[in-house]
Amino acid sequence: MSRRRMLGALAGVAGAAAVGATGWAPAAAANGNGLLVPTGKRGIILYSVRDRISAVPDTSGVPYGFERVLARLAEIGYREVEFAGYNQHTSILGRQITAAELRKILDDNGLRANGAHASIPSTINPTTLAAFEQQLDIAETLGMSHVGTGSDPTGSNYKADWDTAAERWNTLGELAAARGLKLYTHNHDAAYNFLLDSGPLDALGRPTRSSGVRKLEYFIANTNPEYVWFEMDIYWAHVAQHRFRTYTDPDGVTRTSIFDPLAVVAAQPIRFPLFHAKDGAFNPANSAGYDMVPLGQGDIDYGNFFANMGAKGYHNPMWEQDNAPGGAADPGRSLRYAQVSYQHMSGLRG
Repeated sequence: MSRRRMLGALAGVAGAAAVGATGWAPAAAANGNGLLVPTGKRGIILYSVRDRISAVPDTSGVPYGFERVLARLAEIGYREVEFAGYNQHTSILGRQITAAELRKILDDNGLRANGAHASIPSTINPTTLAAFEQQLDIAETLGMSHVGTGSDPTGSNYKADWDTAAERWNTLGELAAARGLKLYTHNHDAAYNFLLDSGPLDALGRPTRSSGVRKLEYFIANTNPEYVWFEMDIYWAHVAQHRFRTYTDPDGVTRTSIFDPLAVVAAQPIRFPLFHAKDGAFNPANSAGYDMVPLGQGDIDYGNFFANMGAKGYHNPMWEQDNAPGGAADPGRSLRYAQVSYQHMSGLRG
């Protein structure tokens, strides 16, 4: 058994029961051992190729700007894109590109915008709500189903701050739902650290110990499932599995609890319409436990994950690799990695 398959087997859980609990079922239940990521749901977040989106026109022969890069991604086979900003170099058009122009490029290439790491207000007031409505306007113009952020709901470890974040996200999510959009938050490893919710208080009156619940799991339980959705970054969830293994309980006893990313999704797969499919090669010398690599070249078992998370055919995985850009020395690297990663994603079966 390969190291990848062994890691996946240790993490695996069956998701079929969870699908029944949601009331959702795929249109064609007989997916059997077919493709784990249907053709129309193979996506990419444009952050992975941000160097070529923002590039100044050059003579390298590598595509630059939205029109050329999106055409190349469609040629590779991607059908969905997640935006990480809406700007390109102004020298391409002599001005900044508009949302309507972006929509035309998408349509011309058979692409669908399925989300964005937009700006989500950290406070609610008339000014921030107006800015949020502008983000929803852009999402509607681009034809999105989802709109979200690349940040955790709060960077705090304290229950009170996560309560406040849940209340704010319920409000914003209701506004998005009224426009036919699902508001989602994208996780990083810190969101799966343990919530400080019990034990002795510090000098500022804040709890210093944990009941063992993890921050994002608490947030999931305290947000409205009709208004708040999630995009698990599977790489960062595995980093959390590596990093956050112990907590101090209310009595001061150190407890061990190993995080299982797959179990979180399988318990309620419909709350996770989007994923970042980012691979990592296990490296104990790295504090994160993994080095980012193209999809299929690491040790995160995506075949096992997608086969067992439940609601087969429902989810939208977006390939991401933070370190894909090759800089001036290798300007074509991010698009090469995009092709390698697409080939792996399209070959997953189960």
